[in-house]
Amino acid sequence: MGDIFLNFLRSTLPDDLASVLSDWLRSLERGDFAEIFQHPQVKILLGHEDNETTKAVSSDDFPSWGDYIFRRLGLILGKRSEELENGGQDPPSHRQHLFFIVAVASMYAFLQSNVTGPPLAFSPARALLPKSISANPAAVSALRRNLILSLGADGEAAYKLTPNIELLCLADSILTCPPVIKNVEAARWAKLRVDFLHQRLLSEIAPSLQSSIYADLDTVEAQIISSESKYSTSVIRVHFLLERAAIHMHHGFEKRARADLDQAISERSFEFALTGLLGKRTKFQEKDVSQLVVLARSETATADIKSNSTNPASEGVEARKPKNLYLNDDTLLESISFTKNSLSTDIKDESSLPPSLACLDPANQPMLEPLDSIILLSLASSITNTSPSHGLTREETLPYATRVLDGGSSNWQVYTQALLVRSRIEGYKSRTMERGLLQLQALVDQIISETSTEGPSGGAGSESVAATTFLPKATQSEAAPVNERLLYVFQLCSPSRWELEAELAARWVNLGGLRSALEIYERLEMWAEAALCWAATEREDKAKKIVRRQLYHASNGSDETVDLEEEKWEGSPRDPPPADAPRLFCILGDIDHDSAMYEKAWEVSNHRYARAQRSLGRHYFALKDYEKAASAYSMSLKINALNHPSWFALGCAYLELNQFKKAVEAFSRCVQLDDTDAEAWSNLAAALMHLRPIQPSTSETAPAASIDEDEHPITKHHQNPQQHRIDALKAFKRAAALKYDSFRIWENLLTVAASTVPPSYADVVTAQKRLCELRGSSAGEKCVDEDILDALVRHIITSSDAGYDAAKPGLPRMVVELVDKHVVPLITASARLWRTVAKLALYRHRPSSALEAHEKAWRAVVSQPGWEYGTEKQWDGVVDATIDLADAYESLGSMERMEGLGAGAGELVAKDWRFKARSAVRGIMGRGKENWEGTDAWERLKTCLAGLKA
Repeated sequence: MGDIFLNFLRSTLPDDLASVLSDWLRSLERGDFAEIFQHPQVKILLGHEDNETTKAVSSDDFPSWGDYIFRRLGLILGKRSEELENGGQDPPSHRQHLFFIVAVASMYAFLQSNVTGPPLAFSPARALLPKSISANPAAVSALRRNLILSLGADGEAAYKLTPNIELLCLADSILTCPPVIKNVEAARWAKLRVDFLHQRLLSEIAPSLQSSIYADLDTVEAQIISSESKYSTSVIRVHFLLERAAIHMHHGFEKRARADLDQAISERSFEFALTGLLGKRTKFQEKDVSQLVVLARSETATADIKSNSTNPASEGVEARKPKNLYLNDDTLLESISFTKNSLSTDIKDESSLPPSLACLDPANQPMLEPLDSIILLSLASSITNTSPSHGLTREETLPYATRVLDGGSSNWQVYTQALLVRSRIEGYKSRTMERGLLQLQALVDQIISETSTEGPSGGAGSESVAATTFLPKATQSEAAPVNERLLYVFQLCSPSRWELEAELAARWVNLGGLRSALEIYERLEMWAEAALCWAATEREDKAKKIVRRQLYHASNGSDETVDLEEEKWEGSPRDPPPADAPRLFCILGDIDHDSAMYEKAWEVSNHRYARAQRSLGRHYFALKDYEKAASAYSMSLKINALNHPSWFALGCAYLELNQFKKAVEAFSRCVQLDDTDAEAWSNLAAALMHLRPIQPSTSETAPAASIDEDEHPITKHHQNPQQHRIDALKAFKRAAALKYDSFRIWENLLTVAASTVPPSYADVVTAQKRLCELRGSSAGEKCVDEDILDALVRHIITSSDAGYDAAKPGLPRMVVELVDKHVVPLITASARLWRTVAKLALYRHRPSSALEAHEKAWRAVVSQPGWEYGTEKQWDGVVDATIDLADAYESLGSMERMEGLGAGAGELVAKDWRFKARSAVRGIMGRGKENWEGTDAWERLKTCLAGLKA
């Protein structure tokens, strides 16, 4: 088969074991799993035969078949007598590795029958189950139902129609056996794969399985990635990195996945670039325009790929691949027609193309190695299109899949995945929607036909309900042997047949094909999805009937004889409830907005279904019952502590309850899980601002102590009374960097930066500048904080002894640039801002500009309508402004001009300053005489005027 895992297994085996197990390993590589299951010792394990050790063990004594296998395996691995009788020919290590190979074969057979095809050459029920069960279809059905029920975790149910589930359960039973997991070095990697397959059977992520998977990931990483590992090679590292990236993507950790992909790219020295080249996309296009394309070249030449491929079926690879459907559009070309010898490129990062890519013909690029193709497909799949901040839209992800398809692939499963990725992207464009849907349908038909087995019904998980297809069955030239299909299945994370069908149904819903979608969901018995389908079309009555039918008996009479159209299913609850009852109760609660349904979901899951508490928290939060909301979210996080939205909602509830210390803890966990969440950083800063100042005499551990100081700015130990405020400033700066266009975050940053002791003046300047850029056009001068700007100007005036030097970088020059370029153009009616500008101008030795700013400040005051007959406070403000202007004329008018054309020639700033001052005072007295003569402010004006006459 060439699976890198088998190479890793071989490298861990001593020479004597490798020689003894060579036939078993070759059977694995060929995909001949039936031969492995026919081995005498395997038959003893499965209960087809017995020896002295196992004859007393009966399947009737165990609640599940998996426990029965686990018990027999423990006895077989624990025996010593046979080893002595055989003269050491059957040591424990041999048996442990032998049954480990059985587990791997069982895992691969499960994948073949559910994900990749072709159909199994044997019946898993006959090969694995005792004859008393395999001969009875009803017994097989009951056993499979029990096995599927046993795979439920944390309230999440495994897919109820999973075919051949006994294969996965056999692998799990062997890999959980302590002697195997402890003494077989490759067992952790195999256990990781089985647990991940188990996770994918569930409707949602199970936290307990997730914890187990990531614990095994750490162990396998130490075996493979560590520099001290004796098994580490570049090829094994790349395979593991791609497999781990697929696991990260399944669990929603896109950032971790991207880091692994980047490391894999570096390991392989893979060169590729998303760029623009001139070409035509439509049939009627006359002018060439830039078209997105991925230029990529594997480090190994294409000829080497074909000749040195580890895949034994690599010959004739071009003829063996799934059918790529034509677009057949009346406007779009089948593929972009690039201009020949075009030298015009437009790389996204504005760097030049490396020579190895610049020489490529975009319309005829060489075939990529399978691992390089997987990297491109993983990059396309990892892009979250719902986040515009990523800068990559669906239009920009399509070239990744197109590059794999146009260049061809030497692996059948890789090519299949490329078709799937492209169909997902094309499903959102009107011109390509039809091809995307038909391609997805073709893939579904292919996987159905190649994972369906013939023979009598096997009950749960069997192929008793056949799916109808309307596309021709894949020909022999479009098929591939099992060893090729399983080669990269874990790195690709290829979907199972029911996942593909459910995706097809969801596509039909998006296109309005409700009937087609419901037919698929009902055939798959995905009742929750069928209900959600009806609810999405505002037919909540239909959705409720579907859900309640699974949870309750008919209101009156037998379930089989009732009128399905009229029945509301309000009878007694089903006992036992279905495996997916927690999810169904939550859906019912969502439809009816009934918290009792969420409580019921929590109860039937034995307090393990985290979604039930999340739904309760959301329900109470909407009702503004923040105490109950916080309690519900806290309970959900005890089950799944890695749920980022729950931590965020919990923090918001604590903010509403004024429990700021707990809010800091919640938002700290948020930014640990996703340090790109600007809202979480902003709320963390807000919570920190409300914490009581720390007393210098005490040593307090910060609520955010769990955050790594190297990764986050929130420190662990605080001694500074201002530390909370400093931490809040750091959090706001992080939030502003992530959400650069949010003026509210910048306003908060400005306020906090100015409130620290001493103020963070550089941050004040940056925040005020950004606010002017964001809100200047809409809010004008109101976006400038007058108090903060005035304090900033006073600071640079008082802290500078040498005066202003325009050539010297630093805070004064930053403030001058802020005022000249961003503040002054916005001022219209704020006298205080003009007075601040005047202070700054005088500090810069520009008396003319200072006097001009004072004049504008006075005009801003006296131009306000109604002060002549308004309140006395308005009159006092006008008088104060007028006296200030007169003082400015007196102090600045007689100074020598230091700027403009008259600078340095002895010319005064305003030689007629006395006349201008008297004119201003007389004008105000004339306008206010009728109403304000005789007031204290009037007398102040008379005194000022008398002083100007002297």
